[in-house]
Amino acid sequence: MTSLKQPFLSVDALHKAFVLHGQGGMTLEVMRDLSLTLSPGECLVLAGPSGIGKSTLLKMLHGSYRVTAGRLTLHFEDGDLSLEALPAHAWHTLRRDVIGYVSQFLRVVPRVPAVEVVMEPLLARGVDEAEARLRAEAMLARLNLPERLWNLSPGTFSGGEQQRVNIARGFIAEHPLLLLDEPTASLDAANREVVVGLIEEAKARGAALLGIFHDEDVRERVADRLLPLTPHMGANVVTAQPATEEMRR
Repeated sequence: MTSLKQPFLSVDALHKAFVLHGQGGMTLEVMRDLSLTLSPGECLVLAGPSGIGKSTLLKMLHGSYRVTAGRLTLHFEDGDLSLEALPAHAWHTLRRDVIGYVSQFLRVVPRVPAVEVVMEPLLARGVDEAEARLRAEAMLARLNLPERLWNLSPGTFSGGEQQRVNIARGFIAEHPLLLLDEPTASLDAANREVVVGLIEEAKARGAALLGIFHDEDVRERVADRLLPLTPHMGANVVTAQPATEEMRR
């Protein structure tokens, strides 16, 4: 896979349903006919009430949830890559090199120091350990995490401190596609400013960002477009089409 072309990501007629095995195999449909495109250098923000399916979409794009129907496609100069039927081993490489994800919650191996949590994406790509450590320390310092915490496990940290480790880990590898699920939810004003700066830098280097931001001020500052997700036909099924995308500028 080489350089990118426009658009980088296409989502076409996406459908997601969950089978509730603990409730007699009932099927819960949560998304229907969702379509969007995302280009390098832009931030598309998903809008809509909690529970509408925004995080579900990000998890499908990260391979955590399987697609029920529809297509997810990444477009590269040397060809397209369909994600909906991608085998598990291919997702490992894709997450390492292409798709980054900042979730709402930090999930790490217990007792691993925060600096090593942040270093891991660089080490997975073969970056020298000393360089990876320097870059991780610089990122943690930029996010105002006290140096005394760098060699402690983030499992002992506050919610805001854990979120800063999460953000550092998510941004350090400079993935071409970055999924952001409420990255500023637990942060104070100063650290929200740092995250806004990281997002702007990612856009400037050509990353494509798809995000969820309930903080209206941050959303207005980083969003190039808003995609409202709304219930479909009176049911709790989310749908949106490119024609309904609200242009911010």
